[in-house]
Amino acid sequence: MESILNSKTGNIINSVSLILMGIWGFIEVSSPTAFIPSIFGILIFICYLLSRKNHKLNIIFSHIAIILTVLILVALAGTRLTTSIEEGGWGLLRLIVMLGTCSFSIVVFIYSFIQARKNK
Repeated sequence: MESILNSKTGNIINSVSLILMGIWGFIEVSSPTAFIPSIFGILIFICYLLSRKNHKLNIIFSHIAIILTVLILVALAGTRLTTSIEEGGWGLLRLIVMLGTCSFSIVVFIYSFIQARKNK
């Protein structure tokens, strides 16, 4: 189980989820704001790609990715949660998936940061 608990896996799962759910949301509601999670997903994925270059970049872009993840989690929960609960349907499912992967990613990041500190 430990092999899945790393920040790179959390990044990939979260970014792909945000990208796909944003595209699905746009297809369903035809609102450009549905692309906001996709934009965050793309930025998080770019952080993942850049973090692979060297150790110093890994530290910087891991922190940027966690900040982006927290921002989109707060934005989704603050702006969409009550509306999606009232409306139900596929929009609620998309939101639950995005909130779940963001939360998973944050937990994995925290775990990864703790392990890095212990290994210093």
